[in-house]
Amino acid sequence: MTYTFRPGDPCWVELFTPDAERAVEFYGELFGWTADIAEEFGGYITFRKDGNAVAGGMRNDGSDGAPNQWTVYLAAPDAKAVADAAPDHGGRVLYEPMPVGDLGTMAVLADPSGASVGVWQGGVHPGFGSFGIATGGVWSDHVDYPTWFELHTHDYDRALTFYRETFGWQDPFTVSDSPEFRYTTIHSESPMLGGVMDATPYEPAGSPSAWKIYFGAEDVDAAAKRVVELGGSIEMEPQNSPYGRLAAVVDPSGVRFSLGGDPR
Repeated sequence: MTYTFRPGDPCWVELFTPDAERAVEFYGELFGWTADIAEEFGGYITFRKDGNAVAGGMRNDGSDGAPNQWTVYLAAPDAKAVADAAPDHGGRVLYEPMPVGDLGTMAVLADPSGASVGVWQGGVHPGFGSFGIATGGVWSDHVDYPTWFELHTHDYDRALTFYRETFGWQDPFTVSDSPEFRYTTIHSESPMLGGVMDATPYEPAGSPSAWKIYFGAEDVDAAAKRVVELGGSIEMEPQNSPYGRLAAVVDPSGVRFSLGGDPR
């Protein structure tokens, strides 16, 4: 679907991988993605589904110590202004704003809990050509597309302040604020696009905060099994939740992502 991104909306995802060729093969087999390679941008990969740009990717040669991971990019009308504001709210600039031809301007930050997050000021490339919006636990219309973007943080209150003040989130909605489950969505009305979860009750002390990406699956169990067949692994077996059937998986290069589908 087409969507006009508001400031702070997730607008792009990007894979940093040590084996770009295997990533193209893996995600092509799993999601039916095709891949365009732009040699003028260092072999940058644009993954497509049904002709729509759905994700990016590039080889990690290990030279700068960056981890292999999926990165979520949030939309910004002015990437430099966002990067300049980040330190005032407890964040750090990992990569200074940099123009990418006429496509747009990128930067990468670390939020107060250490989670990395991209900044994208769109030019001729505004972000997703199409993506899914999973609301109310309904995922079936969003198969093989990025569908939900979720920060698991161990510094929940500071993280929310950071994203409000740095990226301009205007109307986040608190889903739950009990000690057992603290969760806030990016917007208060549909499409909510993603959220922030206090990971402290669920993850071991010292585990890193991170943005997580969910891709829609017609059959989560079958998709998780396919991940293993293609050389990946399952981190969390498929299970039903109030928000659909979910699984956490790992690609052949060790990069984590999640699958979401309609409950069984």
